[in-house]
Amino acid sequence: QVQLVDSGGDSVQAGQSLRLSCVGSEFYISSTCMAWFRQAPGKERVRVAGISRDGRTTYVDPVKGRFTISQDNAKNMLYLQMNALIPEDTAVYYCAACGYCPGGFCAYPNYWGQGTQVTVSS
Repeated sequence: QVQLVDSGGDSVQAGQSLRLSCVGSEFYISSTCMAWFRQAPGKERVRVAGISRDGRTTYVDPVKGRFTISQDNAKNMLYLQMNALIPEDTAVYYCAACGYCPGGFCAYPNYWGQGTQVTVSS
């Protein structure tokens, strides 16, 4: 059974950094496009970063220059390095995998991690 398990969320002060991790089980993350989504209280779940099968990356404007998505195929791990965190980054973060990758990136995931909470205080 395909599983994605994400971790690394924490409560931090504004300006600090966190690295989220996601490991695939019964699934090779290198086989498709992957992404990190987040959902803040009362808001829709949105993609914040994506990585294509050939390593191209994309970011939503509010996180550009602060977040970096990467993967380690040997470890079957997906990461999201988050620097200069701000209170608006507070959300539950989910790693995700898509079976279909329009334009190379994951838009409508088939598989989700269970979510990891990131809380940023000012």
